Amino acid sequence: MKRSLFTIIAVFFFMVSVMAQRSKDSSATGTTIRIIKANKYNYQDRDSLGKFVSLVDSAQVQQEKVMFYADSMVVNQKENTLEAFGNIHINDADSVQVYSQYLKYLGKEKKAYLKDKVKLTDGKGILTTNELEYDTQFKIGKYFRGGKVINKKTILTSEEGVYYGDTRDMYFKKKVVLIDPEYKIYTDTLLYNNSTQITNIVAPSLIENGKRTIHAREGYYDVKHKKGNFFQRPFIDDSSYTFVADQMAFDDSSGLGEAQGNAVYRSKDSVNAYDIIANNIKTNKKTNAFLATQKPILFIKQEQDTIYVSADTLLAGKVFELRKKRYVPGIRDSIPVKDSLKNKLPTDSSNDRYFEAYYHVKIFSDSLQAVGDSLFYSLEDSTFRLFKDPVAWTQSNQITGDTIYLFLANKKPQRMYVFENAMAISQEAKEYFNQVRGNTMNAWFKGGKISFLKTRGSPADNVYYAQDDSKKFVGVNKSSSDFINVYFEEGKLQKVVFVNSLQGTMYPMKQVNHKEIRVRKFQWLDDRRPKSKFDILAN
Repeated sequence: MKRSLFTIIAVFFFMVSVMAQRSKDSSATGTTIRIIKANKYNYQDRDSLGKFVSLVDSAQVQQEKVMFYADSMVVNQKENTLEAFGNIHINDADSVQVYSQYLKYLGKEKKAYLKDKVKLTDGKGILTTNELEYDTQFKIGKYFRGGKVINKKTILTSEEGVYYGDTRDMYFKKKVVLIDPEYKIYTDTLLYNNSTQITNIVAPSLIENGKRTIHAREGYYDVKHKKGNFFQRPFIDDSSYTFVADQMAFDDSSGLGEAQGNAVYRSKDSVNAYDIIANNIKTNKKTNAFLATQKPILFIKQEQDTIYVSADTLLAGKVFELRKKRYVPGIRDSIPVKDSLKNKLPTDSSNDRYFEAYYHVKIFSDSLQAVGDSLFYSLEDSTFRLFKDPVAWTQSNQITGDTIYLFLANKKPQRMYVFENAMAISQEAKEYFNQVRGNTMNAWFKGGKISFLKTRGSPADNVYYAQDDSKKFVGVNKSSSDFINVYFEEGKLQKVVFVNSLQGTMYPMKQVNHKEIRVRKFQWLDDRRPKSKFDILAN
């Protein structure tokens, strides 16, 4: 009977204490930890140490909009603190949920210290760690001894991290690794948003995407939409190329990309290697094509005598893809080729690439230089096609026409074909020029130097300055015939042969006006000739 009475009295005082706590001016401060329920209660007043309420079995307390659940709890009413054990759950205004096996909570500071199997989730991502500091006022969680975040198929790990519940941003530090089915990121500092799945690069980072790696210092990647934008000269290293620029943006879903500011694209092909530099390069990864503008330059690389090409605009892509859109004739075996190759779609290879250049085209190599309005070059047939009043130079010889085809072998001139209004000029002295003009012209090269020139006309015209053995001029010959063959040695004219319907006159040097005997539409265009690679690089 006494024991039962004692129990009733103890419970009475405990309930009075609880009710007093609830009625305390908590509405004014909003910080008091309120006891909601438990299956078992125990109250102890330890004077200066505080007033302790023990809650056992389905314990539940509340502070403002934050709910705390656990197997058991101890509330220090004097210090407004909470210690909880077993299956702890913090419901922070139904927006952030935190779980652990141990909790120490400071009600005045609104800070929770959780240990053992800690998990935080905002409905988008799940953070797991062994120790976590969580601020219920600002919804900020911190870990310092390693943690992991899983958001759908994306996994992030780091030694330290901070979670911001209001914005769902996460700030990772030290040995950060992000693993996604399509890419991986290794860095020391990373920002990530659980809701948008946008990854912000704020420190030197390595991004792996299949065979492609990206070295970046600043930028972001949108996992959900597969879009990225990087600054401070990101560097891409792929299986077939490297790419660097001041800024890069790309969309992996569409395959489109853009590089701005001192962009440098380098192919890794050991046989048909080429580089592109420009201030703007747009790429299409799916078709392996690009568009280069703002002072673009193409380098067709080789061990010696690299070919430099500049223009207002450069385009490149696969011949395979181009032939799906338009007719690309084959011209290597005959000029022009018939339609037998019209529908030919070559298999993908290192030769399956073309380049187009538009307006103010310039070409320089040690063995040949050229300018023109536009250009088409295919690795498939190693042929430059120059259009609209092109001019080509080889050693001391200038060749012009409406269209010029230049065939290469081992990146050196092998053969040249000139369509309509073909003309070849070489300067022998200040006012003396050897000249050949016709409808079409074929030139052959040896060792990169012109060796034979065949001109066809109706008729073909020729002006030739004859020299004796001591290289003194003895006269000038003005002639015409159906065909004119010119032979060279080391790029210098040696002999002229006329075939069919020859008509001509040899004039003494001092008895002729050298300008008046020049062939029709004569133009010496040496001022347009690129003199060195720096004329291209400075374009």
